[in-house]
Amino acid sequence: MLGIIGAMEVEVKELREMMENPQAQTVAGMTFYQGTIKGKEVVVVRSGIGKVNAGICSQILVDRYNVEGIINTGIAGSLKNEINIGDIVLATVAVQHDVDATGFGYPLGEIPQMGIKEFPADEKLRTLAEECSRKANPDIQVFCGRVASGDQFISSKEKKNWISANFDAYCTEMEGAAIAQAAYLNNIPYLVVRAISDKADDSANMDYSEFEAKAVENSVRLMVAMLEAM
Repeated sequence: MLGIIGAMEVEVKELREMMENPQAQTVAGMTFYQGTIKGKEVVVVRSGIGKVNAGICSQILVDRYNVEGIINTGIAGSLKNEINIGDIVLATVAVQHDVDATGFGYPLGEIPQMGIKEFPADEKLRTLAEECSRKANPDIQVFCGRVASGDQFISSKEKKNWISANFDAYCTEMEGAAIAQAAYLNNIPYLVVRAISDKADDSANMDYSEFEAKAVENSVRLMVAMLEAM
């Protein structure tokens, strides 16, 4: 069984509506829908925004539903000029850009005493997603690279440049690395799939509402193609 997490209603609504025989259960304020999409057993859930929500949601998927893997689908801000609104970013690794224990000698982004800074995404899931995206979304670009997560909506050039300089990430959002950490601790595969909704700079607030729907559409189309191919 596969867990599919989206932070916002708009990111999971279409997937939930596609489900056959959905069974709903609410845990920790989150409603988990278990059923099938394209013949694949899945649990679809809106985690809510931010790393704590995403981490709790991931652990519930593991403990209650025994998921074999987790995909985090949704939207993000681009951190590279060549990555445009609507394009897809697939995580190679995920890192938390707002973790700072440098005062204790740890690298920026590393959680103390974990022994790891970045959480590697599953290569098989990423390869499948890349192949499916090129077929399902032939008019957009697909990038594979680092995803940087933090409990901040990035909407200034200064912060965008800081994240880029320190982490060389492809996009930034607010949940992926927490899901990655939970998957790492539970030894299950994960993948963060993000469609770009804004440029994570001074234009982010203006772009967001206008381009959110387009980005979500691309993300959902990819997710359905992946489930068909599994």
